[in-house]
Amino acid sequence: MQAREPHQPSGEFVQSLARGLAVIRAFSDERTMLTLADVAKIAGLSRASARRSLLTLETLGYVGMQQNRFYLRPRVLDLGYAFLSSSSSVDVTQDHLRRLSARIGESCSACEYDDGDIVYVARAAADSVMPLRVSIGRRIPAFCTSTGRVLLSAMPPDELDEFFRVYPREKFTPLTVTDEGELRERIAEVRAQGWAVNNQELDLGARSIAAPVVDSRTGAYISAVNITVSTSRVSVDELVEQCLPLLLETTRQIGSDIALMGQQR
Repeated sequence: MQAREPHQPSGEFVQSLARGLAVIRAFSDERTMLTLADVAKIAGLSRASARRSLLTLETLGYVGMQQNRFYLRPRVLDLGYAFLSSSSSVDVTQDHLRRLSARIGESCSACEYDDGDIVYVARAAADSVMPLRVSIGRRIPAFCTSTGRVLLSAMPPDELDEFFRVYPREKFTPLTVTDEGELRERIAEVRAQGWAVNNQELDLGARSIAAPVVDSRTGAYISAVNITVSTSRVSVDELVEQCLPLLLETTRQIGSDIALMGQQR
């Protein structure tokens, strides 16, 4: 998939910086070693632009090269760590996720919406083995995830229309819903009830339930928290009956703690 077009740039937009960031985003857990042609295609750049960006990033220590293939070097972690270390809300969320995970024995995550995707910003993994591999910083399309639908449900109508117009909808499993009409119905249901269930739409063998973390001062959605379970151990009914009350309790506590931090500043 090619990189998405950025918003219309202003006169102070630095094109070379945008290209460099697009090159970094071309790499993922599934694309760890890329050729120049690969990077150019994924980032939506010419080969010349991709080459200049790669060589610049290599000089700065963010990219390495081996046998004509490029890879990210550990220095790239500095970029993500700057966000995590400066976000006190992530620290608060992480603490609550650890307690929730220990209480229910399942993995829990917090995600924020960004450019059509949800991005994992906090996670507490249980000992149980899950088929879905997730880690901090991973991006997944919002339309097919429980956290994504929670965050999409808070969008104004015009923004949701733009979401459906711009972002592609890949079918990850036979159960993935991609039809716009059906997705709009499900998002409306999430908006009405305040939580979402995902049943194997992203990964066979995994289902999840998610609820929003709400800023009590503004009513805005800060993030969404989910609990992920194995389909072999937990049914949808059990997920709703047993996990949802604890999830809602946790998201309320996170929202209250974040609001309290804001008042103390």
